[in-house]
Amino acid sequence: MRTPTRAILGVATAMSVLALSACGATAGKGEADAPAGDGKPVTGLRIMVPNAAGGGYDTTARTAAKVMEDEKIAAGIQVFNLPGAGGTIGLQRTVNEKGNGKLAMQMGLGVVGASYTSKSKATLTQTTPLAKMIEEAGAIVVPAKSPYKTIEELVAAWKADPKGFAVGGGSSPGGPDHLLPMRLAQAVGIEPSQVNYVSYDGGGELLPALLGSKIAFGASGFGEFNDQVKSGSVRVLAVTSEKPVEALKDVPTLKSAGIDLVFTNWRGIVAPPGISDADKKVWIDALTKMHDSAGWKAELTKRGWTDAFMTGDEFGTFLTEQDKAVADLLKELGLAT
Repeated sequence: MRTPTRAILGVATAMSVLALSACGATAGKGEADAPAGDGKPVTGLRIMVPNAAGGGYDTTARTAAKVMEDEKIAAGIQVFNLPGAGGTIGLQRTVNEKGNGKLAMQMGLGVVGASYTSKSKATLTQTTPLAKMIEEAGAIVVPAKSPYKTIEELVAAWKADPKGFAVGGGSSPGGPDHLLPMRLAQAVGIEPSQVNYVSYDGGGELLPALLGSKIAFGASGFGEFNDQVKSGSVRVLAVTSEKPVEALKDVPTLKSAGIDLVFTNWRGIVAPPGISDADKKVWIDALTKMHDSAGWKAELTKRGWTDAFMTGDEFGTFLTEQDKAVADLLKELGLAT
């Protein structure tokens, strides 16, 4: 496996809630209503999800919000979606909300890549890093009615007709769902330029395309298909982690199937630039309490997420390294200059 992929992905391992409209992102700038440390739940926090409902960012944000509510760390957290351009519409809004200590954005590797491929004026290095939360293995998934029962069968068919074999992912070019099939293609001897990649805005749009057989297979975080795997409507042919995933014990890794590739996605949360030290502390304290809670640990196990928690300056250093590594990889693939 090539060094740039390791640089991006082989890093140290770390609700039912009201969905608001995008216009809610502009209201009420200022410090959180109830600060941390007074023994009461924090109030006034809002989390923007920069892609469609039902995807990995959406699931992560709503799960985190629910845990903070259940554990009485925060109350009345509002989670809303502002999709578009691989997450860079939300990124631009976050950067525009300079000084708004009530707002944070759920994000991850996909937004890093999209900021380059979408030629976004806003960058993640302009935001205030709060916390890296999880890492998640990718999965190669087919609908239950697919003729491919194993990853070997799928790869053989793909190699026979790369351009005629539609591959779907829940991220725009430069995102993890795009980088995964590109790296998989390289690993099995397919030229990435031959890959017929179809981009969807998050897992919420990817899943119907997969179930409707509009694509031959999907490449995304396996957690996005949990319910469909349990119901039997989709089949996971392989996971992309170093070791088998606890939640999918019978599913092989790519490496165990003879494909030399390990690929792990990550997710975190950032705030607008220029927020006060007090607001930054409110967010980091709340997220740290959430991370340490029994409720969050249960969600990690339930969803097969790997704990990858880091906060503040440590996360900021990680983001800077990721930004450079993603840029280098996209240049290698001819997707950035």
